[in-house]
Amino acid sequence: MFNHKAKLRQKLEDQLVDVLSQCKNKWMSQNRIIGNSIEPSDEVLHQLHLSEAKYLFLLKEARHKKVQFKP
Repeated sequence: MFNHKAKLRQKLEDQLVDVLSQCKNKWMSQNRIIGNSIEPSDEVLHQLHLSEAKYLFLLKEARHKKVQFKP
């Protein structure tokens, strides 16, 4: 029974790390695009802030759960 819980916890931690990595990549790519643009639209800036907020939320969640993650 305890082994099942450990496997499930590890699976969820792996999923969290995968989603965290995807969010970071999306945020960084959007940041590079905005850095290269002359006048980014309000919608693009909104999407950048949304991506940043998602990444930071997931990062805090990973720290709270003490998941090993190398950003």
